[in-house]
Amino acid sequence: MTEQLRIPGPTPLPDRVVRAMSRPMVDHRGGEFAAVHREVSAGVREVFGTETADVLIVTSSGTGAMESAVANLVSPGDRVIVGTCGVFGDRFADINAAYGAEVTRLSVDWGQPIEEAVLAETLAANPDAKVVFLTHNETSTGLTNHIAKLARVVRDAGRLLVVDAISSASSMDLQMDAWDLDVVLSGSQKGWMSPPGIAFAAVGPRAWEFVERSRSPRFYFDWKSHRTWAEKGFTPSTPAVSTLFAVQEGIRMLREEGLANAFARHRRIADATAAGLFAAGLTLLAREGYRSATVTAAVVPDGIEVEALRKLMRSRHGVIIAGGRGQAKISERIVRVGHLGAIDEGDLVQVLWALEQALEELDHAPADGRTLAAAQPILAGASETVAAH
Repeated sequence: MTEQLRIPGPTPLPDRVVRAMSRPMVDHRGGEFAAVHREVSAGVREVFGTETADVLIVTSSGTGAMESAVANLVSPGDRVIVGTCGVFGDRFADINAAYGAEVTRLSVDWGQPIEEAVLAETLAANPDAKVVFLTHNETSTGLTNHIAKLARVVRDAGRLLVVDAISSASSMDLQMDAWDLDVVLSGSQKGWMSPPGIAFAAVGPRAWEFVERSRSPRFYFDWKSHRTWAEKGFTPSTPAVSTLFAVQEGIRMLREEGLANAFARHRRIADATAAGLFAAGLTLLAREGYRSATVTAAVVPDGIEVEALRKLMRSRHGVIIAGGRGQAKISERIVRVGHLGAIDEGDLVQVLWALEQALEELDHAPADGRTLAAAQPILAGASETVAAH
């Protein structure tokens, strides 16, 4: 039985991507690699919606990209504002604290978004905080912040904005230039349909002014070094070459599908996932209107143990979904279904069918087809939900 990996990342690899990774190794200081680097950089720039930012390719996890932003923009003692609505917002706050920043956390209840008015109040109360860190798509709660609206608030206050788009870029609309974002980060293991190991940082003109002033130590993550080498088509140190081959092929697949079509596919499957989980008796965690296009988090019914449900879905039906992350009172009661990257309608049908079968085996409800009945009209194109920005 071939298992379906439906967690928020790493995501399944299309056959084309697997084949691309098996290409022979090349000289990472030669012309063949430079061509790959330039093609990937151009693809990232297109996905990010920017013509003005420098695209830096880093061999690391997404967390490495996050740390690189702190190391290059923040000095010890600087006041920063970090919006936290889940595990990865908290991670940004923790990284800043590790670098000696004075962190003001704008924290909201899990499942709730960062509101523009609250952000404006926080900015006004902290005039010395020059950098704001926000999460576009929080995979621990299945919530998407309306980053375009929040960016206007940050810009009106004259602050620098860093956006964690690790689990949104390439699966959801992202317009770095149009939304006036200063730094955008992402990672290969999400909607890029590639293995972990490559991260991206798009750095806008205003951010480079902060880089020049930052006093935090950095070497491996030095953005100035990355920019110098990127201009030649290379990276400062040895990159994950095979993973970059995979990213190159993933970007080609996105271009063939068309970004707008890829975004619409993710939104449609997300809405169908939410409908199916709700029909099965689960409670959606994220507030309506802010639900992610890449991961759905839901609270399981009373009497159901998350690990028992996940174990049954995998052992009996070959479907792997994620449990919760972070706060124990919430995380131990939720499951998370990842639906980003290489996923189509048929994949989701298998996920929902497996969920319903497992719930019947746990004596929750009969497997009567209710999940697929709820999802089918949306998969057929009936959803009118608009992706949240």
